[in-house]
Amino acid sequence: MAFIPYGKQLLIQDDIDAVVETLQSDYLTTGPKVKAFEDALATYCEVKYCIAVANGTAALHLASLVLLEKGDKVLTTPNSFLATSNAILYADATPIFIDITEDGNIDLDLCEQALKKDPSIKAIYPVAFSGHMINQEKLKYLRETYNIIVLEDCAHAIGAKDRNIKAASCTNSDISILSFHPVKHMTTGEGGAITTNSKEFYEKMLTLRGHGMVKTPDMKPWEYEMRELGFNYRITDMQCALGLSQLKKLDGFIQRRIELVKRYDEAFENSIIKPLYTYDGKSSYHLYVVKVDFSKLSISKEDLFNRLRERGIGIQLHYMPINKQPYYKGLGYGNEITPVMDKYYHQCFSLPMFPKLSDEEQEYTIKTLFKVLNG
Repeated sequence: MAFIPYGKQLLIQDDIDAVVETLQSDYLTTGPKVKAFEDALATYCEVKYCIAVANGTAALHLASLVLLEKGDKVLTTPNSFLATSNAILYADATPIFIDITEDGNIDLDLCEQALKKDPSIKAIYPVAFSGHMINQEKLKYLRETYNIIVLEDCAHAIGAKDRNIKAASCTNSDISILSFHPVKHMTTGEGGAITTNSKEFYEKMLTLRGHGMVKTPDMKPWEYEMRELGFNYRITDMQCALGLSQLKKLDGFIQRRIELVKRYDEAFENSIIKPLYTYDGKSSYHLYVVKVDFSKLSISKEDLFNRLRERGIGIQLHYMPINKQPYYKGLGYGNEITPVMDKYYHQCFSLPMFPKLSDEEQEYTIKTLFKVLNG
């Protein structure tokens, strides 16, 4: 059996045909496919505006530049990829790391405690970890009660819903971001997107995406003006052609993920392997995370990783606590009181979860996992 990674793209012939068609067109970089992809994403996410960009990190960066000012304090989670909190630093703002709940998401009750204690906190950056939507009712309450800025990192969560609120709809946030890395629900190779219901934010981020340049109808044919210090965060027509093709299949991809989730849930019921959360209809399952109490076993977490990889199964950890990374320790972080995150780090890992995962590969993963854990 071939090596089974934790995540992998699913490309079929129509995806390839879409890219080839664009390669044979007049546009390779910014052309009609970019706008078509943005419009399709906005419709899917039920949001007014969408900007496609080079990757999810670029999305976080541009969003942070329009939302934050130097010195702003921002509540965020230690359980995410580095880019979430790095984007706060890019804007010369200050991350404040808040512990997580048992489902891996930031603890909004602890966020409220922090807001009560320090009214100068300006924003919260929650992450829909593993595809599981943050509680929208509580998020709405915090936003309205404490008048805070909200950026939802939905890099894991396109297609997810909470109380009929779709991920990246910005129903209870100012801006949301998406990622289209190959391990995500759909891919453009590299790529990301920003969604918002604010025309002001949309227009500013659109300018920042392209070097801060503006060209208006009243200018001479060769003229343009740089009005902001922007970036080259553009995405290509080739990538967006692939994105349009993938988006048509997205709901089918998510349905397959749900089928795999239910099989995992059933296999691990009443066992030493505990799903981070069982299927509840809120998650689009970028990841399937389980926890194991290694203190009660004769095998360590490191041994488990090594033995499963030797057997062709690529489990992974999502994530090491951001606040305990060497760079963040150098900024004075690392001593936050985060008992749930600490426990999560020691017990949790991600199993293979992607639409191309076959029933046979999943069954092999489950049986091998039990065999190795039980010695």
